Amino acid sequence: MNHSLMSLLISFAPMVVVALTALVVMINIAIKRSHFWSATISVVGLNVALAALLLQIFGFWHVDYSDISMFAMDNFAKVNIAVILIASLACCTLAYGYFHTLKDNKDELYLLMLIATLGAMLMTSATHLAAFFMSLELLSVPMYGMLAYTFLRTRSLEAGLKYLIQSAAMSATLLMGMAFIFADIGGLEFSKIISVLFSRHEMSSLFVLGAIMMLVATAFKLSAAPFHHWVSDVYEGAPAPITAFLASVSKVAMMALLVRFLLLTASWGLSPVLTVLLVMTVLSILFGNLSAIRQSNLKRLLAYSSVAHIGYVLSVLFGLGVDGAGIMTVYMAVYALTSIGAFGVITLMSSPYRQFTKNSSSGEADQMQFYQGLFWRRPALTAVLTIMLLSMAGIPLTAGFITKFQVIFATIQGKQFLLAGMVILGSGLGLYYYLKFLTCLFQKPIANFEFDADKHWGVQAGGVMLLIITAIIVVLGIFPNGLLQIAQFIARG
Repeated sequence: MNHSLMSLLISFAPMVVVALTALVVMINIAIKRSHFWSATISVVGLNVALAALLLQIFGFWHVDYSDISMFAMDNFAKVNIAVILIASLACCTLAYGYFHTLKDNKDELYLLMLIATLGAMLMTSATHLAAFFMSLELLSVPMYGMLAYTFLRTRSLEAGLKYLIQSAAMSATLLMGMAFIFADIGGLEFSKIISVLFSRHEMSSLFVLGAIMMLVATAFKLSAAPFHHWVSDVYEGAPAPITAFLASVSKVAMMALLVRFLLLTASWGLSPVLTVLLVMTVLSILFGNLSAIRQSNLKRLLAYSSVAHIGYVLSVLFGLGVDGAGIMTVYMAVYALTSIGAFGVITLMSSPYRQFTKNSSSGEADQMQFYQGLFWRRPALTAVLTIMLLSMAGIPLTAGFITKFQVIFATIQGKQFLLAGMVILGSGLGLYYYLKFLTCLFQKPIANFEFDADKHWGVQAGGVMLLIITAIIVVLGIFPNGLLQIAQFIARG
């Protein structure tokens, strides 16, 4: 094996490990189906990939990136990949308990999840339009099957089909935008794009059109307004662990890809692109929060809330530009953890697998009424959900407060006072609908409850993972230096 190939394998060790894990799971399915072994192999593989990544981050492995042209394994990519691996691990753990009693094949779910995770990891480091599209589709295609995995549920099948049809349309839009950029620039590398743009004296309408089309396609994947109409139905219909995967792994990867494209191709400096992005940012904050206020379904509430959070993150770009990549990454990391925590509670409440109930069309504990008086029978689980929602609202002593404060500070520092006001207004609205749901947890308990978590949920794999995430959110809220150091680490790289 020559030196360049060895260097390449070491550079992409986390991706290689995840790919090999997917291959082993595939072989395991072919030899003998075992839900336990498929889940175990997936978790072990993701842990090994995370360990390999940490060795690179802390400098135990010397990595030479000189031979890499389509991907950039910089600090920005490494931190985002770490978040993706942690989120994927959590979702695998939740999925095991959720699907354990599903009377159908369960093993393929982990194969799909590993392939999607691999695509997400590659997305964070793509520096070439071909790598951009390939990695995006590597994430999107498995998602179709994951969303519709419990296909006997009408809502799950509907969620998968809606995402398939609309996502395919946006993928076509993305590809057309790339074609316009290639026709204008004559290359697909981000470095060539920025060099050509800097050598020109006037703006190319063909490039602007291509960049806007790519921005619209990625905005759909991020569920940024006004391209967010799919998100509530898909969140509600999909199985809870898969919704957690969509809200964490997919969102982190898409935001990293968008930031890298805008900043490394100088598209950020084009006024038409800037205008479209500003409109999407403002609309996301307004529509997301105003739509969430009216919801009594927790999954739909979290869906619209995610639209607003995307608006908060995008506002950092207007405040700090290139220097805001670290803050955006940290914000998405905290948001991913809190989303997993919230959907993790739904998962534990919805297990074992149920096809439908009298008051739930999705077969899950997603309605507000199912959580009335939860504190009196599951106080620890109530504490977990409370901390997650308070973190999303940006309440002090939670990690969400630190990240939201950084967003507001970034917009003020960049003299974007309108956006700063929008973030503050949106946070106030968010606090209202989060607290409205939380008050339900402490009300008089209902006599007959359709859904409830296992009595010993805290000692199960999914429960242990939720408790760890809760501890992380609280510790980072009390001692925020860790988050600030991560942002500085990205800035240095």
